[in-house]
Amino acid sequence: MKALGIILAGGNSSRMQQLTDKRAIAAMPIGGSYRCIDFVLSNMTNSHIQTVAVLSQYNARSLNEHLNSSKWWNFGRKQGGLFLFTPTVTTNNSWWYRGTADAIWQNIDFLKKRHEPYVIIASGDGVYKLDFNKVLDYHIEKQADITVVCAKLPEGDDINRYGVVTMDRDGRITEFEEKPMVANSDMVSAGVYIIRRRALIDLLEECNREGRYNFVTDILIRYKSMKKIYGYRMEGYWSNIADVDSYFKANMDFLRKDVRDNFFHTEPGVFSKTHDLPPAKYNAGSKVSNSLIAGGCIINSTVENSVLFKKAFVGNNSVVKNCVILNGAYIGDNVHVENCIVESHETLLSGSTYIGENGIRIVTGNKNRYDMPVGEV
Repeated sequence: MKALGIILAGGNSSRMQQLTDKRAIAAMPIGGSYRCIDFVLSNMTNSHIQTVAVLSQYNARSLNEHLNSSKWWNFGRKQGGLFLFTPTVTTNNSWWYRGTADAIWQNIDFLKKRHEPYVIIASGDGVYKLDFNKVLDYHIEKQADITVVCAKLPEGDDINRYGVVTMDRDGRITEFEEKPMVANSDMVSAGVYIIRRRALIDLLEECNREGRYNFVTDILIRYKSMKKIYGYRMEGYWSNIADVDSYFKANMDFLRKDVRDNFFHTEPGVFSKTHDLPPAKYNAGSKVSNSLIAGGCIINSTVENSVLFKKAFVGNNSVVKNCVILNGAYIGDNVHVENCIVESHETLLSGSTYIGENGIRIVTGNKNRYDMPVGEV
């Protein structure tokens, strides 16, 4: 493909609460065996993009470990490859990434050395399937300066979490509001943009000279009347992981057959780093309904409407209902946990009860089995 990919995976959100205390949002576990970044990486490789750069910053250890081999997404090749860039202190720069545009500008040498005519910029916190070839064809057909992939606002989501776009009949964006309190449109930016590589370099250098660092406010919104910026309407499932509720909902969505079929049973597939784990074990007394149970789990009692990630353990006479149980969590005997997200490697002591009564409760901080967490976070 005549485009290279840039994945923005450095952000953090206080709305994720304790969930981002030990991992970046792009590294959040999704759907039992995946990480959030797997979906955009899979879209890139399925679209035959050979060169992808991941820009990470905040709490990046877990993300870096997940990306330590590019072969899982078929980027381990002589031409192109998967590149991981973090903020680097040099004689000319001692800043962390000050915004999305600044993150790309700090790695502008990478852009200048490439030969692909187009750049696909994508956020690392989206869960969706998209053929970037179709978006690029649309971009070329419209002779656009920038194309923004748009999606319909997910039901129940707050409009003030998104960039809201208004398009004319031809698809050109006439209005772009970043996180408005009230909006007249239900079309939002999906955080995916296509632009010519040389044009991106020029815009980034101008932003840097003027002390502007945000791609949305300082490029898209600032130039919306000067540049031809078009919107590409994405069909199908799309979710953005930006707060606890949206993260919980995205995992619960995988309990729906249509969502599972879209991601797991329809080509092209979604790829991730794999682990040599035994299949889930269901002992006598286990009762599991409408749940995703990942490899390495051991179930001894009742699990309903829940997603259990790798190596989770559920003891005897316990009930796990409407929950997301992350990697390696240990649930003891006679435990009732409902409407909760249980952090990785946490221990729920026998006889305890955890119920999210007014929303989703995050269960974290009970390091009783070991002093430090081990394995995946």
